[in-house]
Amino acid sequence: MQSEKLRDIVVNAMDDMKAKDINVLDVRERTSVTEYMIVASGTSNRHVKSIADNVVDDVKKSGIRPLGIEGGAGSDWVLVDLGDIVVHVMMPAAREFYDLERFWIDGPEVVEEQS
Repeated sequence: MQSEKLRDIVVNAMDDMKAKDINVLDVRERTSVTEYMIVASGTSNRHVKSIADNVVDDVKKSGIRPLGIEGGAGSDWVLVDLGDIVVHVMMPAAREFYDLERFWIDGPEVVEEQS
């Protein structure tokens, strides 16, 4: 599957669960590890997990199996590794503290949705 199509599936899955501040970063020119980093916020630990679970469910329906999932119930940060895309769903405080987007600030921003 093309990474752009997978990116759209992930963003739609997050949007369906009312994820906040979805930010898609194109990191293809900055790293060989992945093509896109997608960062979003949830409003509670349960919401963070629900967003990540919905992403996993939707990509599985498209025939993609996650390479790994870190975090989970009660966590303020869930990472879903889809190979070409790495998804970070975080509580706002964790997102602000770790400031992942700062590391990729020079990369082109693809999509930013304010929910």
